[in-house]
Order: sequence, then C-alpha cells, then structure tokens
Amino acid sequence: MGGSGAIDRREFIRRSALAGVGLGLAPFSGRAETQAPGVRRHALLGRTGLRVSDIGFGGSRLDGDEDLVRHALDRGITHFDTAESYRDGQSEETLGRALEGVRDRVVIASKVGAGAADKRDEMMRALEGSLRRLRTDRIDVYFNHAVNDVKRLQNPEWPEFTQRAREQGKIRFTGVSGHGGHLVQCLEYALDHDLADVFLVAHNFGQDPKFYERLTKGFDFVAVQPELPRLLARAKEKNIGVVAMKTLRGARLNDMRPYESGGATFAQAAFRWVLAGAHVDALVVTMKSEEMVDEYLGASGYTAPAGGDLALLTRYEALNGSTQCRYGCDACAASCPAGVPIAEVLRARMYARDYDDLELGRRDYAKLGSGAAHCVGCGVRSCAGACPHGVAIEKLTAPAHRLLAG
Repeated sequence: MGGSGAIDRREFIRRSALAGVGLGLAPFSGRAETQAPGVRRHALLGRTGLRVSDIGFGGSRLDGDEDLVRHALDRGITHFDTAESYRDGQSEETLGRALEGVRDRVVIASKVGAGAADKRDEMMRALEGSLRRLRTDRIDVYFNHAVNDVKRLQNPEWPEFTQRAREQGKIRFTGVSGHGGHLVQCLEYALDHDLADVFLVAHNFGQDPKFYERLTKGFDFVAVQPELPRLLARAKEKNIGVVAMKTLRGARLNDMRPYESGGATFAQAAFRWVLAGAHVDALVVTMKSEEMVDEYLGASGYTAPAGGDLALLTRYEALNGSTQCRYGCDACAASCPAGVPIAEVLRARMYARDYDDLELGRRDYAKLGSGAAHCVGCGVRSCAGACPHGVAIEKLTAPAHRLLAG
C-alpha cells in the first residue's frame, strides 16, 4: 500500500480499538482486590524440571535496593532474572547480597552477550564474573543475551563453552533470549540445532493475532503477523521452557490509570493475556518498587483472562498502538533504501520514551552505528505504509535520532 492507504489503515486500527472499549464488556471479576498480593502458581520450566513463580522478578533496573528483592521474595517470587550488563553489574551484585543465605529457595537466571567471534575462554571469564557478583557457585539458566543475529548462534564456541560450564557445575541450563527484528530466524536456528533449554522472548498481547481478530472481524491487512506463535509451539513440542518478557508492550502504565477500576490494572490484564497462552510457562517483568511488586502479583495464578481485561488492553492499544513496534516482526526492514535498522531504532526509542529510561535508550542506540541519522534529511519517506500494524515509522525515526544521538 502507499502512504495514504497506510494512514487509513492506522486510523482503522485506532478506531477499532476505541470501539472495542465500548463493547459492553463485563466488569473485572478477578480476585486482586480481595486477596493479599502473592505468588499463587508455580510453573514447570520445560525439560529443566525447574519450578518457577509464574511472575518473576526482572532486574534490569535494579541498583542497590536489596529490600525490594527481599520484599519480592517475601511475596513468594522465586524466579530472579538479571544480566551482567544490567546497571553495569550492579543488578547482579544487588541480587547476590539480597539472596545470600536463601540460594536454594530461588531460581537465578543471568545472561551474557556472546558474539559471533567470541572465544569460550572469554565467555567463561564473563560467567565467573557473574558468579562472583551473584555470590553463588551456579547459575540456574544462563542465556546468550539479546540475540538478533544468527551468526552469534552459529559460533561453535558457545555450545563448547556451555558444555564445559555445565560439567564444572557453574551453570545448570542454557538459554537464548531475544526481542529484535530477527528473533524468528534466531529461534528457528536454536530449535534446529538444540541450542537451548529455555527461551526468553518478547511476547505480549500486541503480537497476538487473536487480539486483533476481536477488533477487526477478519480484515486481511491485520493477518500479517510475526511467526513467533509457530516457533513457541515448536519449543513446547521439544519441551523447551518459554519465559515471556516485554509483556507490558511499552509499559506506559500511567496512561492507563484513569481507566482502571474495581481492583484491576492494565498490567494485570496484560500479564493474564500472556499467561493464558498455550506456549508460555511464565513471565519476568522489571519491578521498581514494592508497590509495583504487589500490583503485578495480582495477576499470579491466572491461566485465563478476567472479565474487563479486553477493554483495558484495547484502550491501551488505542492510545499507544501507532507508536510501538511489534517485537520480532521486521516487516519494514526492506523499505528503507539506506538500510536504517527501523525496528532497532524504535526499540531504543521505546526504552527512552515509554520506559522513561533515556540512558538505556541511548546505550542501545549507540550500538546501531549511524542509526536513523539518514532519516533526518530524508525526503523519500519510503517507510511510510511499510508497517502492517499501522506504526507511523516516517514520523518516529528522525525524532528518535535527535533524542538518542545526543
């Protein structure tokens, strides 16, 4: 479609979402308002045999707040997710101090960005650094972090390193994490070559065809969806554990506060949507305060959406759907003659604008080389209409460059 068709499509999706809010959906009928917050379900993480809280603690913003970790533990959270790069190692150090003495009660996952040319000795040094910071002799699931290039998985040093680390008892299971534009290709390769016991993938209601089918009644342009559900189904067939991240689709929580009532929140609705899926065992989400821990655990124990969830999700989509990229889609990749990595640019923008973390956004953007610099003076705008989900790429990339390149 050309640019004008794309505008029509975006407007149709927005209006469909707004219409969905007024469908007379039932009010919230869950239990978040009547029971004390806490974990109410533990899930088996595929063939690992590990049992984890269905909602886990994401440590990407953790930097020194040990009491927050202990609060999560007191509420029943047993799954703690971190990485060597989170807050330059402070996340791991904080978890190490907070969980010292209760190591056998928890499952710890950490990550390293093993590159296409990295050697196994480098990987081992990175692992040993994580072990020191975490004050433990083992990591339960060790991920190759944020994989968005199949060449990283083709590096023979990674499986050789993980085998040695397992033999030495330093890791128990291996994983692949990803949320970039080439996620599908990377997961396919990992499945074909048996490279992971666990997948940690971006997955939310905005990637689910069933969500849009409820709003559009079968219009064919919304049928263009990522292949992630197919890959996750393959993972389940192979008994690979699946943990979802990025479940809040940009996490603009304050946008939704005026529409929440009856004890239900948008975050809880988003979590229930993910946990109700057939292909996800559990989720991890960044928790920045004790209040956030308690709110998020209001969705624990659910394996189906609650009444009123769809209204909250569709309202969120109406407010934010035209600016937020779908993880793993990358349908726009070939639209730019200058080769701007559109999906990666928009993800960095999301960190800065939606997550309110300019430092993280700029750090990720710096990895993209020139990023969207070409967009600033572009008069072609060939990306207009390239997003099958109606994201206005041509209006976002140039401002993103000005924000993130500073």
